[in-house]
Amino acid sequence: MVTITLKRYFPAIAGWVLVLCVMSYSLALSAADAGMPDSLSDYRLATGDKLRIQVYGEDDLFLETRVNDQGVISYPFLGNLKVVDLSPRQLEELIADRLRDGYLVNPRVSVDISEYRLFYVNGEVESPGGYPFQPGMTVHKAISLAGGFKERASKDKIFIIHDGAAETKPVKTTLDGTVGPGDIITVEQSFF
Repeated sequence: MVTITLKRYFPAIAGWVLVLCVMSYSLALSAADAGMPDSLSDYRLATGDKLRIQVYGEDDLFLETRVNDQGVISYPFLGNLKVVDLSPRQLEELIADRLRDGYLVNPRVSVDISEYRLFYVNGEVESPGGYPFQPGMTVHKAISLAGGFKERASKDKIFIIHDGAAETKPVKTTLDGTVGPGDIITVEQSFF
């Protein structure tokens, strides 16, 4: 009788075990990518990002500009705006609020990132340097952009420093690890 009962509940138990395994894996990935935004909607603007700003129905207020080294952009009628650490959505709201104050009745502002800031690949790669970030970037793709591994490169000793992370200490990563704009990847040398 006990055997029959276990057989009847086995699919449910197996399902819960699968759910727990998936949750554990997700938490492990989150810990490995600490410092990376959860999504591009959480993205924070920084020096080097190139922005495209539009106000619908107001062609004179179109602007394509790069965030300067002080984290500022110069916008028509509004002057200099400090945009570093704002999300694109927050910048839309800031510009709309300022335009509402004496310029437009109901401005609809759109902020897009036309070019993300660079990420960097150092160490045992063919062409170390800075490369333009693209959404969906992984460590493997980043190393490929840098010309691939050198002969003495270690595929197990790859470290990353996420831009904007609370701690700037290199964290070990894998080829599947995520890369964000401003991140620094270092490929160590293999001794064997």
